[in-house]
Amino acid sequence: MIVILGIFNADTAYRADRMPRPGETIMGRGFALGPGGKGSNQAVAAAMAGGEVTFVTRLGADAFADLARRTWADAGVTPSVTVDEGSHTGAAFIFLDANSGENAIIVAAGAGARILPEDLDVRRDLIAGAKVFVAQLEQPVEAARRGLEIARAARVMTILNPAPAAVLDDAMLALVDYLTPNETEAELLTGLPVSSLAEAEAAADALLARGVGAVVITLGARGSLYRDPKQSFVTPAFSAGPVVDTTGAGDSFSGALAVALAEGQGIRAALRFASATAGLQVTRPGAAAAMPTRAEIEALLARHPG
Repeated sequence: MIVILGIFNADTAYRADRMPRPGETIMGRGFALGPGGKGSNQAVAAAMAGGEVTFVTRLGADAFADLARRTWADAGVTPSVTVDEGSHTGAAFIFLDANSGENAIIVAAGAGARILPEDLDVRRDLIAGAKVFVAQLEQPVEAARRGLEIARAARVMTILNPAPAAVLDDAMLALVDYLTPNETEAELLTGLPVSSLAEAEAAADALLARGVGAVVITLGARGSLYRDPKQSFVTPAFSAGPVVDTTGAGDSFSGALAVALAEGQGIRAALRFASATAGLQVTRPGAAAAMPTRAEIEALLARHPG
């Protein structure tokens, strides 16, 4: 079983020919409302990829919470939810460049911002019974820390996707078996540039020196860099068609990585599985709605034997 901590957002996505500049109003080419939130996206990705997934979060008592529950039911995610009557369910405002597929995002976490360490304490047995525990940083950092502490004490494998990037102390990083930043997040965590493979390796070394077990830096179209104290290699990105929307790429990667590791796949196979999942996800609009099935992932891997 995989336990994922995070938030749910209702994603409101606006598509235009380019990003607006500060103070500028431009005409858009489309609008969509759908499920999102990094933790929720990762839970959906993991369940669609064949994992047994429980998602820990807080929701408000509103229509967006209904959307969350429908999304999880459709994907096969088991929710472990605290309903926060005093706050709204999270929402995200996503601006998409229709030409490049790149995005900019504003998150109003709502109830998700009120996830407490105590929410993890009451789920101690759930976390301790998992094979993999996954967290991100959209909910408060101290809640993620508590979940990682519980998992580490129970010898449960831990994955931290440090997004959005935040200041993390060495004690927290030492609780992480696999840290999965993108290039920007790796730069913010280390203070080092990550514009080349050599620079990514240096940033990964800096994170290993602070206690992380292994680092996976996602490099977009260049694939991902894996580095631990004993080995380092790059897993190429998978091209499954034209890139339509990169909003959920990191989430699909992290969710699929959790599934592969929970199944006992070796790290090279696990990263190929995660890369194939992300390669499929970015060819479709949306985040949670674009997560591929296990059959689709395996078919892509079969076409590109490693």
